Amino acid sequence: MKTLSDTTLWHCGADLVVAQLEAQGVSHVFGIPGAKIDKVFDSLLDSSIQTIPVRHEANAAFMAAAVGRLTGNAGVALVTSGPGCSNLVTGMATATSEGDPVVAIGGAVKRSDSAKQVHQSLDTVSMFRPVTKYAVEVTDSSALAECVSNAFRHAEHGRGGGAFVSLPQDIVDQPVTGKVLSHHGRITLGAAPDVMIDAVSREIAHAKNPVILLGLMASQPENSEAIHDLLNRSHIPVTSTYQAAGAVRQEHFSRFAGRVGLFNNQAGDKLLQQADLIITIGYSPVEYEPAMWNSGNATLIHIDVVPAETDNCYLPDAELVGNIAATLRKLAQKVSQPLQLSKEAASILEDRQQQRQLLALQGASLNQFALHPLRIVRAMQDIINSDVSLTVDMGSFHIWIARYLYSFRARQIMISNGQQTMGVALPWAIGAWLVDPQRKVVSVSGDGGFLQSSMELETAVRLNANILHIVWVDNAYNMVAMQEEKKYQRVSGVNFGPIDFKAYAEAFGAAGFAVNSASELEPTLRKAMDVQGPAVVAVPVDYADNHLLMGQLHLSQLL
Repeated sequence: MKTLSDTTLWHCGADLVVAQLEAQGVSHVFGIPGAKIDKVFDSLLDSSIQTIPVRHEANAAFMAAAVGRLTGNAGVALVTSGPGCSNLVTGMATATSEGDPVVAIGGAVKRSDSAKQVHQSLDTVSMFRPVTKYAVEVTDSSALAECVSNAFRHAEHGRGGGAFVSLPQDIVDQPVTGKVLSHHGRITLGAAPDVMIDAVSREIAHAKNPVILLGLMASQPENSEAIHDLLNRSHIPVTSTYQAAGAVRQEHFSRFAGRVGLFNNQAGDKLLQQADLIITIGYSPVEYEPAMWNSGNATLIHIDVVPAETDNCYLPDAELVGNIAATLRKLAQKVSQPLQLSKEAASILEDRQQQRQLLALQGASLNQFALHPLRIVRAMQDIINSDVSLTVDMGSFHIWIARYLYSFRARQIMISNGQQTMGVALPWAIGAWLVDPQRKVVSVSGDGGFLQSSMELETAVRLNANILHIVWVDNAYNMVAMQEEKKYQRVSGVNFGPIDFKAYAEAFGAAGFAVNSASELEPTLRKAMDVQGPAVVAVPVDYADNHLLMGQLHLSQLL
C-alpha cells in the first residue's frame, strides 16, 4: 500500500480504491466478489478493513445501511457486475428513502466492452440513478479517488442516502497513477437564520394547540438531545413517525402521543387534526404522507437540513433550514414559558398514557394460542431494555410494535417505513452488532420477511454475532392479507406452507427455539436472550384482531 501523500504509480486501481476507503475511515465492507471486482477484494486483504462476505447483495446494502444509520458514516457494499449490481437496487432504494448513508461499489465490464453485449454488461449507473443521491462510472483512472470520495460526500451530507460507483474491470486491474484524497469529516451546517428562528418563536408563543411531528432525522443522537431541550422549555405535545423511534426521552412521555403512520387513527393523528401550529423536525413525506395528517388548518413549520419537498398537502409557512440541533437549541432559548395544554390535548395524552399502563398491567393475560400480538409486544418490552437494540422488519407485527413498544434511546430501534422493505431486520441486526459488539441486538420479522434474508443466519453464525431473531409465525403475508380483506373481502397470493424454524436455525449453527404454548413465551425469550451468539425464536401469532389496526382501536377493547 502507498502512503496518503504518494502520487506515483499504484500496483493496480484496486489498491487506490482501498486506500481511499481507508482514508474515509471505513472499518467494514459487505459484499460478494466476482470476476469484475475481485481485485478490490484481493486488495482489501492487505488493508485495515474487515471484509464481510454475505449471502445476497441486497443484504450487503442493508448491513451497510445499519452502519450508516447508527454512525452517520457511510457503510460500504462491494459487489460484482451485472446481477451483483442489480441485486443491490432494493437495498440502495431502501437506504435512500430511510436517510441511511451507504456507498455501493460495483464492478463493470472493461470500458472497451461497455457498448457490447458481453457477459454481465449492464448500464448500472442508469439503474442506480433513480434510487441514489449520486451515481457515476469511473471512466478514467485519474478520477478513481475523486469518484469514491465524492460518493461519500453525497451519501453523508444533509439527509443521508445511497451513492453508487461503477468500476470498470480494466481500471481496477491495471496500474494507475493518483493520490488518496484526505477526508476532513462531514460538512457542518450552521443554524437557520436568527430572523427566521425569532419568527417561529413568536408563532409558538401565540399558538393554543401546537404539536411537534418528529421525522427520521430527529432520531439522530445530537438532534434528539436538542429536542429534549426544546421539550423541557416548551412542554409542547409531540408525536413521531416510525423512523423517529427513541427520539423522545422517558421524562417527556406525558406529552408524547405515540407514533403515527400508515393509518390516520392514532393519538398523534388526533393532535395533528386539532392543531393550530405544526412543527415538523427532520421529517420526510416518504415516512407518512402529508395528505394523511395535514388538514391545512394549521400554520406549518419545517425544520430540517434540507428544504421541504413540497406537495399539495405540505406547503410550509416557514422553513428553518440548517443544522437541526443548532437550530433547535436557539429556538429553545427563545421559548419564554411552557405551554398550558388545552383540555382536548390533555384528554388525548391522558388516554394515551392509560393505554400504555393497561398494556403493561394486563398484556400478559392474553393467554390464547397462537399468541395475540399484544402479548408478544408486552413480552418483548420486558427484554428490550436501554442496553438492547431492536431492528424491525416489515409486516403486520411492524404496526403492533411501532404503536405499542416504547423506546427512549435515540436510534435504539430501526424501523423501515420509506420503502416498507421486507427482509431488512436480520441484516440490519448484523450491521448494528458490528457497530457495537458489546450490545445485544434483537431483530424481529414475520415468517414471510424472514425467508427473504434468512440466508444471512450463516453470516451471523460465522461472525458469532450476539443477535436474537424473533419470528412471528402465521404462514402468510398477513399485512397484505389485512388490506386485501378490507378492499376485496377475500385474499389472494398471501398463504404459504409451514416451516420448522427451530430446525432451520440449528441447520445454520444458530440456537433454535420454538414457543409451543402461551406459558412458554416469556421463559423461552429469556432463555434465548441468554445465548451468546445467534439465536432464533419462532412464535406462533394470531392476527385475528389485525383489522382493528385500521380503525379506532382502544386497548380496552382487547384487555
